[in-house]
Amino acid sequence: MTVELSTPLGKVNVAEEVIARIAGGAAMEVFGLVGMASRKALKDGIAELLGRDNLSKGVVVHNQNGEVVLDMHIIVSYGVKISEVAGNVQRRVRYTLEQLVGVDLAAINIYVQGVRTDRDT
Repeated sequence: MTVELSTPLGKVNVAEEVIARIAGGAAMEVFGLVGMASRKALKDGIAELLGRDNLSKGVVVHNQNGEVVLDMHIIVSYGVKISEVAGNVQRRVRYTLEQLVGVDLAAINIYVQGVRTDRDT
């Protein structure tokens, strides 16, 4: 599926995978974020940490009636304020997608799947 953007010169279709990859890359720049988590159910209570190549796997893009909503599944670092990290991820992703793609997001939902300590590496 794609997200359709209208410009004065015509229409641009952006694949949801592209939006997810940009959102995942932008989120990784936020301090306190360890990585993206798998969207799949937790395995034995442990969230699966995704590598750099799979950043888009922790992002779900919903395109409903022309509104784009993101669901982001993240893992944060131990000792940081979770609400601050989540807010910073929302602001960073919204800014990046507006600047690079021109997509106006209706909402960015953050799901914290786990907390990672230094000993969990």
